[in-house]
Amino acid sequence: MPLIHFGNFTVTSQVFHLTPLTSALVNLKPLLPGHVLVIPRRVTPRLSDLTEAEVKDLFLTVQHVGRMVERVYHASSLNIAIQDGADAGQSVPHVHAHIIPRQKADLDGSDAIYGMLEGEDGDVGKHLQQRPVGRPKFPKVDEGTRQPRSEAEMVEEAQRLALEMQKTQ
Repeated sequence: MPLIHFGNFTVTSQVFHLTPLTSALVNLKPLLPGHVLVIPRRVTPRLSDLTEAEVKDLFLTVQHVGRMVERVYHASSLNIAIQDGADAGQSVPHVHAHIIPRQKADLDGSDAIYGMLEGEDGDVGKHLQQRPVGRPKFPKVDEGTRQPRSEAEMVEEAQRLALEMQKTQ
């Protein structure tokens, strides 16, 4: 697999699906189980910076990965979000679509997910920067119940989702 970057972070081991223009990867600190990201392979900060071909591939990949995530995580719905620019809450200057599987009873049926995306919980860039290189465990990031996952956990999920993606092709 080629080296895959999310902003200035190398995320190759987290990737579970590749197209010529797009990558899908597991999230370091998912808001809910199955929360994944879809990114253009070219590091580009804003949606408007993408070519027409990249936009088309990004959204077709979001649709394809979304169907798989919904099936695998037994979701009845999905949140699909793009924070386009720092003032919109984008924490890594690289276009990325969040795909978050939802169920009727999660988060008390509220729209709390949007606050989570905009707050510290959704700050992917901060969590990636705090990830030590070459160490087996991540440092404790916050006192909440949602902790950063280990590299091994993300690799295992990426491998499992790669197999699930093959079932949908």
